[in-house]
Amino acid sequence: MKISDLQVVVKIAELLSITAAANQLDMSSSAASVSLKRIEQSLGTQLFVRTTRKLRLTPEGERYLPLCYQALELLQQGQVLINEEQNSVSGEVKIAVSSEMGRNLMRELLNDMMEQHPSVSLRLHASDSRTDFYRDGVDVALRAMTKEAALESNLYGFKICNIPHVLCAAPSYIEKYGAPQTIEELPQHNTLLYKLYEVVHDGWELFEAEQRYKVKVNSNRAVNDGDIVRRWCVDGVGIAKKSAIDVGEDLLAGRLSRIMTNYTIPETEMWLVLPSRQLISPAVRLIRDELKQRVGNLRERLIEKGLLKENEWTYFE
Repeated sequence: MKISDLQVVVKIAELLSITAAANQLDMSSSAASVSLKRIEQSLGTQLFVRTTRKLRLTPEGERYLPLCYQALELLQQGQVLINEEQNSVSGEVKIAVSSEMGRNLMRELLNDMMEQHPSVSLRLHASDSRTDFYRDGVDVALRAMTKEAALESNLYGFKICNIPHVLCAAPSYIEKYGAPQTIEELPQHNTLLYKLYEVVHDGWELFEAEQRYKVKVNSNRAVNDGDIVRRWCVDGVGIAKKSAIDVGEDLLAGRLSRIMTNYTIPETEMWLVLPSRQLISPAVRLIRDELKQRVGNLRERLIEKGLLKENEWTYFE
């Protein structure tokens, strides 16, 4: 009985589709079917009832699948243990990141890591939608969360840093339209909005000292991709509310300028999260350490250039 066949059976059970399981596992549907048949032949029973529309587990399949999960988890624990003993940064990293992080910070970080550790292979899931570890076939995800969400999460993981947010615009926008100075002036300007699950985030929360404001902003464009918001902002077509990590290099290069700096925006937190402690491998730890180092370097450069004050980006915990 092959381990790869068990992995196919587990994925088919999760998705109740041979085709969907094959796509997740980067294999053909016929190869996935053969794997399932081999397992069923070795057991002498069917694990799934096949109908024209979908699959469902047989009673035997319902009893067998939990044992498959246990067997694969034990094998995975063994692999992690061996890798840790050898201090080996190797194996496949299946990681989910936002589209913006995937195109920029994480693309460069993972390229450098894989160049130094050729035994690492990568499966990158880049999307602004919330990743489901099992449905999307990933082991680790980089997520921006509020402090409350991080505390409520039942996932394992590492906090990378706090994330400050800023209001910014391109010098060309400021030259043409001016820069708002107050809450009252902000709705008179065009803003660039992010939307997720068809919800447009057009209510911006700002603080001036202890005073909280919820501002309904106006916009002529919205998109479900954070990096396009950043690029629109660089194009000079509006004002954006962005994380300092995402626009840090643009601020340093002068492509963007901060506005309304007397107002603050609540920080969020960046976490590297996993569904199981057993998935914390040397490669995951290396990604954690590299992220902290690179974000820390960006923070220092922004503070050194006077683009952020030290108390605007509270240090890592």
